Amino acid sequence: MQVENQATAVERRFELLVQSVTDYAIYMLDPTGIVTSWNAGAERFKGYKPDEIIGQHFSRFYGEGDRAAGIPERALQTAASEGNFEAEGWRLRKDGSRFWANVVIDPVRDSGGQLIGFAKVTRDLTERRKADEELRRSEERFRLLVQSVTDYAIYMLDPDGLVTSWNAGAERFKGYRAEEIIGQHFSRFYLDEDRAAGVPARALSTALNAGRFEAEGWRLRKDGTKFWASVVIDPVRGDNGDLVGFAKITRDLTERKRAQQALEQAQQAFYQSQKMEAIGQLTGGVAHDFNNLLAAIVGSADLARRRMSQGQDITRFLDNIMEAAQRGATLTQRMLAFARRQDLRLEAVDLTALVRGMADLLERTIGSGVTVDTQFPLTLQTVRADPAQLELGLLNLAVNARDAMPDGGRILISATRAQSRVQHGLAPGDYVCLTVADEGAGMDAATLEKSVEPFFTTKGIGKGTGLGLSMVVGMAEQFGGKATLKSTPGQGTAVTLWLPVALAEGAAAEAPEAATPAGRIKAMTVLAVDDDDIVLLNTAAMLSDLGHTVLQAASGAQALQILGRTAVDLLVTDYAMPQMTGAELADAVRAGWPDLPILMISGYADLPAGVRLHYRRLAKPFRQDELSAAIGEIVPPPASGEVVAFRSRT
Repeated sequence: MQVENQATAVERRFELLVQSVTDYAIYMLDPTGIVTSWNAGAERFKGYKPDEIIGQHFSRFYGEGDRAAGIPERALQTAASEGNFEAEGWRLRKDGSRFWANVVIDPVRDSGGQLIGFAKVTRDLTERRKADEELRRSEERFRLLVQSVTDYAIYMLDPDGLVTSWNAGAERFKGYRAEEIIGQHFSRFYLDEDRAAGVPARALSTALNAGRFEAEGWRLRKDGTKFWASVVIDPVRGDNGDLVGFAKITRDLTERKRAQQALEQAQQAFYQSQKMEAIGQLTGGVAHDFNNLLAAIVGSADLARRRMSQGQDITRFLDNIMEAAQRGATLTQRMLAFARRQDLRLEAVDLTALVRGMADLLERTIGSGVTVDTQFPLTLQTVRADPAQLELGLLNLAVNARDAMPDGGRILISATRAQSRVQHGLAPGDYVCLTVADEGAGMDAATLEKSVEPFFTTKGIGKGTGLGLSMVVGMAEQFGGKATLKSTPGQGTAVTLWLPVALAEGAAAEAPEAATPAGRIKAMTVLAVDDDDIVLLNTAAMLSDLGHTVLQAASGAQALQILGRTAVDLLVTDYAMPQMTGAELADAVRAGWPDLPILMISGYADLPAGVRLHYRRLAKPFRQDELSAAIGEIVPPPASGEVVAFRSRT
């Protein structure tokens, strides 16, 4: 009796346990499928109360199609014969709505093994089913999206670089079908030299370590042709952070690359065309002026030679030769100023004094039909400039202004203070703006833009080289400033030079020390070196005329031979010579004769890039007084009271 009571108590506790479960439908069926028990969980998500469902067949939970197919009966048969039945599928609630159920049916047998019914456990997995379905639909949409993209190759690699997926874009411009490439290593898309250099492996390593790899380069199609690819590789990791593989996106940019190359070729062709046009303007403008100068020099020299043989005065012909040569030197200076390569002597310059000192020159050059006015503040800071080049630049601007006013007018030269913060392209600091303005015809925008180009001129043939304004622009930039132009058709043109203020404000330019007069330079033995016979002859003649004994050498090697056997007081050498330049000769001389003064003569306005000289330079062309002054700077004068002997001139 006590055992029976204990069994009854256990059964009651088990029944209470089953009835308290609300997340699972737990109920019993008899051997034919009739419901014989019903718990709270079954009532909650199936909707039936116990008195509504007990005694009913469990097949009512299935849809009509499933009942017609005999699925409920087959479930019981499977459970009875195999000891278990489990499945998922749609089931019906009392209100006719569906839910996704996970069903487990187990047979219940008595102690003798006789089937007495079935235990059925059902779980409502509708929400999980919806989430899974949404995920499946999302993955399907993503798959369709990736597959439908044809402008990008989008595919997956495993951690070793083997292709695991392939979209239509990859097939379109790489040429491989999915079945041809899946399982192959992605390095086959790279050029042989890239594979040999380890580029594919480095790409995956970079993506793994840096989180991303991005590059452009040539890749191979299936047929062996190349295409220019933009490549992005991202690592793909699982929920636990482990590497799953790599997502690789490639875009074919071949057309863009070809367009870029075509543009670069067109630009190169355009630049070459500009160079050829500039050369053409040079030969048509500068060469024309040089031919005029050479005609004057050749003609005057020929006449001088003829008249001299007849004992006639040839002074005016010599003057013509000198004037033509000076004009040629000025033209060369203009060209070099445009190229920013003239040899400058920068110093503090008083603009007011400089312009005042040019008054007579401007009046003679401009003529009586044009008035030149000046407008300067009472006090003006000195500027850092080369006074000779600045005078030449102002003279050029004044001549341009005069030519712009053929019927006469007014030129205004003015100066104001300014700071660089309002002007791009200048170093911070104080500047003086020197402006030359005219009342001429002015220029339209197109002409103004071309006005500073080399050899561009609005003047007639033979009336200008087109280098004057270009020279001014280059000169201002070499001073550390810049030049700006403003012009309006019918209202005139104004050219403004931004000149940096000298460090010693208000101080007038220091006068250079007077060169040692020619008469106070002691007679010396001078070695003159130049590979040009004509230049060597003239240099030797000038030195001899100054009272020196002159030895001549046509090369650096010959000069060293002479120095080895003859005592020399001064070396005067050209810079540009074959086999051994003047700089190399000077270095060799300095090593063997460290105290020998050296004067370097150069036709370059500035030496080639990388060349630095530590010797006094004299630029070609030069006059005898300039040669004498240069010698006076490097040769110490005789001691006070010393008697200087002069050789007779030959």
